[in-house]
Amino acid sequence: MAEPITYELQDVVEMKKPHACGTNSWRITRIGADIKLTCTNCGRGIMMPRFDFNKRLKKVLSSQKDN
Repeated sequence: MAEPITYELQDVVEMKKPHACGTNSWRITRIGADIKLTCTNCGRGIMMPRFDFNKRLKKVLSSQKDN
């Protein structure tokens, strides 16, 4: 079984589908029952349930613990 992807606050993640502005990288700005994401290109913010976020997450591009 594959190991789940771990993510933290302020990580930049890549989603499976791109945003309407053309990019698919997002910064995590809130973690709870819902995940709040901010587009790194246009700054638009969205919220989605954690379950949906985990299904749509492709990979973590940059992590705060790396900095």
